[in-house]
Amino acid sequence: MTIMRSILGAAAALALTAGIASAEPAIIFDLGGKFDKSFNESAYTGAKRWADKTGGTFREIEMQSEAQREQALRRLAESGSNPVVMTGFAFGNVLAEVAPDYPDTSFAIIDMVVDQPNVRSVVFSEHEGSYLVGMLAANASKSGTVGFIGGMDIPLIRKFACGYAEGVKSVNPDAKIISNMTGTTPAAWNDPVKGSELTKAQVSQGADVVFAAAGGTGVGVLQAAADEGILSIGVDSNQNHLHPGKVLTSMVKRVDNAVEKAFDDGPGFETGIVVMGVSNEGVGFAMDENNADIVDANWKSAADMAAEKISSGELSVHDYMADNTCPALEF
Repeated sequence: MTIMRSILGAAAALALTAGIASAEPAIIFDLGGKFDKSFNESAYTGAKRWADKTGGTFREIEMQSEAQREQALRRLAESGSNPVVMTGFAFGNVLAEVAPDYPDTSFAIIDMVVDQPNVRSVVFSEHEGSYLVGMLAANASKSGTVGFIGGMDIPLIRKFACGYAEGVKSVNPDAKIISNMTGTTPAAWNDPVKGSELTKAQVSQGADVVFAAAGGTGVGVLQAAADEGILSIGVDSNQNHLHPGKVLTSMVKRVDNAVEKAFDDGPGFETGIVVMGVSNEGVGFAMDENNADIVDANWKSAADMAAEKISSGELSVHDYMADNTCPALEF
């Protein structure tokens, strides 16, 4: 079973031949690469799981620059790939322009809503999962100060931070939450050195648990936290294994399930908006052998109970993107 290798150069990335099976699915990874150990890698996991399960193959492109987005989408559609899945909100405007030109191609976009009849828009309730890991952070913190480090400063990442802060405050109303964003351009997703620097700065201010929602930048956050002797919280993929016993948990965002389902459903799949939250296991917190000894059973029980209340509607977590406000944190 052969999966097309990543195409690294900008020109090479678009040199896609038309000799592949007409209904072969495709995925385009956002900046940061498919092995970012976070968002993109979760998407790749879903695509590969589909290939392993079905014996099928898929085409893939790793974005190297913003300029590639439209060309990549058009080339895949023209060469017969169907469906075409793309990871990340940054594809939104381009897909809105491209999708009408290929009405017989099914597109799926993750983290953005594109209102076209042949587009499935998959969005996540990140604030809900972030609330749960915020509860764990507050319980694990001995200093009463916890941190958040985001990637690019956009409403989506503020949504993570706000839910996290609300979860922290639900356990410790007096907790101090330090929040930093890595930058204001897409480069913020792949800057582990800056992530490390921000982590050390937060540690100097008393933070003893830090949540990273920053793509590849988060690798630097988790490493610095381990080096500084504090706990970290991973994101998107289960990152507990990166530093066993040092990563408190990970806020898992099941991008892998979204990609696998799109590939499973195939050309002509149901379109519209799909919301993945706590109630349908779209987001949650990771428990495994790597963090079992550092998460107290009572902390986990409290988070599990909160998850049940969120699922039932008894507990509502504020969504920053609903009104661009956050009652638990100032940006």
